[in-house]
Amino acid sequence: MSTRSVVPFGPHHPVLPEPIHLDLVLEDEKVVDVIPSIGFIHRGLEKLVEKRDFRDFVYVAERMCGICSFMHGMSYCEAVEHIMGVELPPRAKYLRTIWCELSRLHSHLLWLGLLADAFGFESLFMQCWRLREKILDMFEASTGGRLIFSVNKIGGQRRDMDNAMLHGFVEKLGGLEEDLKGITSTFLANSAVNSRLKGVGYMTKKMAQEYGVAGPFMRASGIARDTRKLGYDAYGDLNFEPITSTEGDCYARTQVRVRELFQSIDLIRQAVAKIPEGPVAVPIRGFPKGEYMVRVEQPRGEAIYYVKANGTKFLDRFRVRTPTFANVPAMIELMKGCRLSEIPMLILTIDPCVSCIER
Repeated sequence: MSTRSVVPFGPHHPVLPEPIHLDLVLEDEKVVDVIPSIGFIHRGLEKLVEKRDFRDFVYVAERMCGICSFMHGMSYCEAVEHIMGVELPPRAKYLRTIWCELSRLHSHLLWLGLLADAFGFESLFMQCWRLREKILDMFEASTGGRLIFSVNKIGGQRRDMDNAMLHGFVEKLGGLEEDLKGITSTFLANSAVNSRLKGVGYMTKKMAQEYGVAGPFMRASGIARDTRKLGYDAYGDLNFEPITSTEGDCYARTQVRVRELFQSIDLIRQAVAKIPEGPVAVPIRGFPKGEYMVRVEQPRGEAIYYVKANGTKFLDRFRVRTPTFANVPAMIELMKGCRLSEIPMLILTIDPCVSCIER
């Protein structure tokens, strides 16, 4: 008769980029139950909306996470802009879209590197992060920052990118695309890598719907849902379709993210080709009063932002539902019945961002 034991996983573990603690209940090598514990880096950022001028809170919002920082700041701005009835200049919308897709490239390359590191492929990890540095160089050239950018403001953008810079980025992304083909073929075609990914953490389409999962975690189970198709910012002017897979395992999630890398490069090309001339910001007057909810597609999936304003410079409420928060329950359910050696793959399969959960 097998005996049960409890093995702690985290909060400090080589596979975890940020702290999350799981108590794994094992029967021999089989996981029979998982008890999660979060809250190690809770910072109370949402509460600060009551003490910071609504214009300055943009800087707080983007510090929720160093990977999703641009989209956090942008989404907060868009919620307040809707409340105040501010119409963004078309060029500002295109700039936001370009920076969003650069953020997606940055995030997916970081995740691919961490995935390679998790199954011991160190050279592949280094190659992924080498390419990620090129994206960070573009951010630094266009915003002055590499992780926290501070280019969003209510009413538009603090910085513009001239056409020479934009076309230079497109040229650099063309070279990056060729490098990506060589690296990503290893993830998708190498037999040693596939042995760690295929058949691991299978999630049916029905389960994905019932648990309300988001992003590549959802689309890898055959659900073609991408919030960018709502057409916010400049996405309504661009041609693309949600990338999906029907396999539903760790390999499928890797495949979806790999294909999204090339999709992001194509979206940036389209945006640069169509970006109009004009101002990048409009002045705002007065204080917001009302409430609004914004949905955006972060690299990890759909995020929901809620803002409630009372007509003063301090807001009543700011609330964020992040994709990692939505994906954790399904991740825990998938762990039950798997082997202990598969746990790192299942944790990374949702591309966890614990900073986004613990605001």
